[in-house]
Amino acid sequence: MTVDLVAAAKEKNIKYFLISFTDLLGTQRSKLVPAEAIATMAKNGAGFAGFATWLDMTPADPDLFAIPDPDSLIQLPWKPEVGWLAADLWMNGKPVDQAPRNLLKKLKAKAAEKGLQLKSGVECEFFLIAADGQSIKDGADRQPKPCYDQSALMRRFDVVREISDGMLQLGWRPYQTDHEDANGQFEMNWDYDDALVTADRHAFFKYMVKSIAEKHDMRATFMPKPFSNLTGNGCHVHVSLWKDGKNAFEDEEGELGVSPLGYYFIGGIIHSADALASILNPTVNSYKRINAPRTTSGATWSPNTVTYSGNNRTHMIRIPEAGRFELRLADGAANPYAMQAAILAAGLDGIERQRDPGKRLDINMYQDGHTIADAKRLPLNLLDALRALEASELLKTSLGEYVPAYLKLKHQEWNDFSRHLTDWERDMTLDC
Repeated sequence: MTVDLVAAAKEKNIKYFLISFTDLLGTQRSKLVPAEAIATMAKNGAGFAGFATWLDMTPADPDLFAIPDPDSLIQLPWKPEVGWLAADLWMNGKPVDQAPRNLLKKLKAKAAEKGLQLKSGVECEFFLIAADGQSIKDGADRQPKPCYDQSALMRRFDVVREISDGMLQLGWRPYQTDHEDANGQFEMNWDYDDALVTADRHAFFKYMVKSIAEKHDMRATFMPKPFSNLTGNGCHVHVSLWKDGKNAFEDEEGELGVSPLGYYFIGGIIHSADALASILNPTVNSYKRINAPRTTSGATWSPNTVTYSGNNRTHMIRIPEAGRFELRLADGAANPYAMQAAILAAGLDGIERQRDPGKRLDINMYQDGHTIADAKRLPLNLLDALRALEASELLKTSLGEYVPAYLKLKHQEWNDFSRHLTDWERDMTLDC
């Protein structure tokens, strides 16, 4: 049953609504709407100038309307007079095909035609750093192996408790929080759900973490590799496909408890991995995470080859238990909606074409990966990943107008980076 926003405002004492959408580069854009005006906005949408955001539009384009999804309503736990709403973008009376949330809904509908539903969970890693962004906030967090450090975790109890309390209040069923592998890094987990629900919650989670960190005179960052000597921020995705209320990946007789359908899905991810990287690792900085040298903790925990395994964290895909797999490729900069859509597109292609994922590898890829001569490597930089996306007929077809719009903006970003002069270049070549 669709939520009545007018009634919800009265019942929950919501005074304002944030009508929010996520643009192509993952930035959340919003308008703040008084509760008295929500009925009109729910029908007609809030107006935006698309060119003023990261969308492939010009100042000459008509108004863009963000029509809120009432069922996505989230009351801000730290500011309960405000309700957050994920919105779908429309222009000239039609959905905007390049909009990431619209894209995910299109892919969901394609899967539904086959009776399939993607369910997923995300592991969002983030750093709590000083407000100026230059260092981690906790000066005592200096262990060379800080993962699961109880003292460092509890020194940030007030922050993570407020975030966890918020998720509990929202009914997300959070189940653990830990200090991660880098100094100043944390991860908070909540239950998996339908891919669109997870994407909405992922988008809101990033906003919530940043907002609550600011309350505590900190800055939260999901940047893939904010510190060169520390482990980067991943966004591991746990994936399963469901049919008729049952997990279609689960098979007691299958290898590691995974069905042939599940292996075809994995085969699709492996087939398109280099192109997927352009979406799951969307920034210049992303490739300093997946191609990083060993960190102070002893391992990067990031993949650099296109391989899969059982319960082994040195591979791009691991199968920790029956009925699901973990894709370890994505990082903290990944667009919550485009990430889910791209995974679903590649996986459905794997099923349709019965793609063989190849032989499972159970070796330590960090230590012995050099012995696998034919292991496909992930892109070394954003430009290589963008070129892989340009060459992927599958993703260009499946993701439609999103791809040329995304490529245009990302090539602009790469060109801007290429024009930037770094201190390293001056240090290495000033005297040549």
